[in-house]
Amino acid sequence: MSQYQDNIAHGEHAHEGGMDKKAIWRVFGVLLALTCLEFLIALGFVHHWQILTKGALVNTIYIVLTLVKAYYIVAFFMHLKFEKSSFIVTVAIVFIFIIYFIVLMLVEGGFLAGAFQEHQLFPNK
Repeated sequence: MSQYQDNIAHGEHAHEGGMDKKAIWRVFGVLLALTCLEFLIALGFVHHWQILTKGALVNTIYIVLTLVKAYYIVAFFMHLKFEKSSFIVTVAIVFIFIIYFIVLMLVEGGFLAGAFQEHQLFPNK
């Protein structure tokens, strides 16, 4: 019975390297600040004050901010930051392949749509 109690006690302290309340609120604050920045750019700089115009620059800013938010969510709330590096590399490789295949399908889909419209056998009326 003593060994059982030792295992329970060890299991309770196994996750001390995780997040405490202060770290959770800090991550929440970072995510809130990024979301507020996105809204400020979208509603303030683009639509209200018209400092920025819609285009590649604004899209790039949105993509970068979204990737930073995705990093914080995956790293802290899905506890990937506290995993071993081999698991992180495995997940990153899968993520890179998924993004690669999505981009590949978008490029090929756009190419095939253009090729079918210009071909005589496949008129697109």
